[in-house]
Amino acid sequence: MRAIWRGAVSFGLVSIGVRVYSATEEKDIRFHQVHRTDGGRIKYKRTCSIDGEEVSYDDIAKGYDIGGGEMVILTDEDFAELPLSTSHAIDVLEFVPAEQVDPILYNKAYFLEPDGAAAKPYVLLRDALTDSERVAIVKVALRQREQLATLRVREGVLLLNTMLWPDEIRRPDFGFLDEDISVRPPELAMASSLIDSMAGEFEPDVFTDDYRAALQEVIDAKVEGREVVQPEEVEEAPAAAVDLMAALRASVDRARAARGEEPAGAGAGKPTPISSAKSAQKAAASKKAAPAAKKAAKKAAEKSTGAKKTGTTTKATEAKKTGAAKKTTEAKKTAAKKAPRKSA
Repeated sequence: MRAIWRGAVSFGLVSIGVRVYSATEEKDIRFHQVHRTDGGRIKYKRTCSIDGEEVSYDDIAKGYDIGGGEMVILTDEDFAELPLSTSHAIDVLEFVPAEQVDPILYNKAYFLEPDGAAAKPYVLLRDALTDSERVAIVKVALRQREQLATLRVREGVLLLNTMLWPDEIRRPDFGFLDEDISVRPPELAMASSLIDSMAGEFEPDVFTDDYRAALQEVIDAKVEGREVVQPEEVEEAPAAAVDLMAALRASVDRARAARGEEPAGAGAGKPTPISSAKSAQKAAASKKAAPAAKKAAKKAAEKSTGAKKTGTTTKATEAKKTGAAKKTTEAKKTAAKKAPRKSA
């Protein structure tokens, strides 16, 4: 990692030299604008909207629009006169319980490393923060801007979390907040049961960015010159259930089943609009399969009956032939006995 800032944490009369490093990095896949036909990079010229001339970086200043077509121009010299732009101090203002800081205020995170011989006071502040179970509220000037931030301990390292100012947080001005929407106790109890059935420990490593992985697969396929295998389309979920209680109950049962637990006893077997739709589909499939099964059974029975008849007929014929043969033989023998012998 490369340090982006060097300064000192001002902790009472103690000054702790630190190096600041970005604690996070974006993993988004970045693209360049290119010419579709040949892949050439697209370039933009910095031109003045009034005279149309190209402007170099040295002639570019910052302007603040005050309305009416008027602009206040600020130069680098104007910013240099601001005291905070050159201040390299992290001033500790107070220590507060961590739960009092609303997470919506957090902006970016930075690791602090002790600089030079500041290791001992650094460890002292780290251990004191850990024992107090509090976070330090600080002010720091980063990237030409004074920012409010917190100092806390993470994995044995001081972590600087810059924060938004209170007036940068919007208020949710939504119409339903003024409506009198009532929730029945059974619905609330069932929703709480659903939350309990889905409760767990947060493990961020088990979650993945499926979109980024799919996009990387497309890029790799382009590089290797192979076709991209399209994933199977997931069936659309059925329409939202009208019966809120039934949907909640079904959700609880599904969550418990996923965890290998028994479904809720009360009303576990009651059908929901979703389960009813699935049952109807199964019933329709069974009705279609029934006639085919009956026809198959009928053909099998006819085949079996034909086989039996053929066997019986064959046996009867053979029996008749055998009987006739026996009678003929016996008749010949009898006739031979009765016939008189001829004299010589």
